[in-house]
Amino acid sequence: MRAVLEARRKAAVVRVEELEAELERVRTDLADAEEVLRRRVIGLEQYLEALAEDEAPAAVAAGVSRRKPIGPRRAVPHRENASGVEDLSVDYQAVMAAAAEAKADGLDARRTAVVLGWDSASASRVEGARARLKRLVERGWLVEVKPGRFTLPASEQAQDADAVGRPGDGS
Repeated sequence: MRAVLEARRKAAVVRVEELEAELERVRTDLADAEEVLRRRVIGLEQYLEALAEDEAPAAVAAGVSRRKPIGPRRAVPHRENASGVEDLSVDYQAVMAAAAEAKADGLDARRTAVVLGWDSASASRVEGARARLKRLVERGWLVEVKPGRFTLPASEQAQDADAVGRPGDGS
C-alpha cells in the first residue's frame, strides 16, 4: 500500500512541476503580448494625433479659425502655447479635472481609464489612458512624480491651494 501511495505522490509532484513550467511560459507569452499591445495602442494614438495635426494647417489655409476646430480635436497643445485647460479636448479636460481632484495623490492609468468612461479591466484601455497621461506630461500639463503616478505641476497645485484658502471665501 505504501508503494502505491508513494507512486501517486511522485506523479502528483511531476504534474505540479509540469503545470508550473506551463504557467511560467504562459506568463512570459502574456507579458510579450501586452508589450506588443502597448506599442500598438501608442502607435495608433500617435498616428491619429499626427493626422489631426496634418489636417489643422489645411483648415487655417482655408480661412477657418484654429481656435474652433471642426470635428473631434485630438492634438494636445503644449502648455506654454495654450491659454488654459479649455484648449484641450473634452477627454483631456476630464483627465485634468480628475488630476486636480486627486491633488498630491495623483492619477494612475487605471483611474484615468475610469474617468474617460473606459473599462479599467481592459489592458488596452489602461494602456491607452497611460499614453494620454504620458502625452500630457510631454506637453507640460502634468508631471510624473513617480512611475505611474501623475499630478498637476507644483505651481498649479499651489494656485489651487491658494484659491481654496483665501480669506472671506466662506471656507
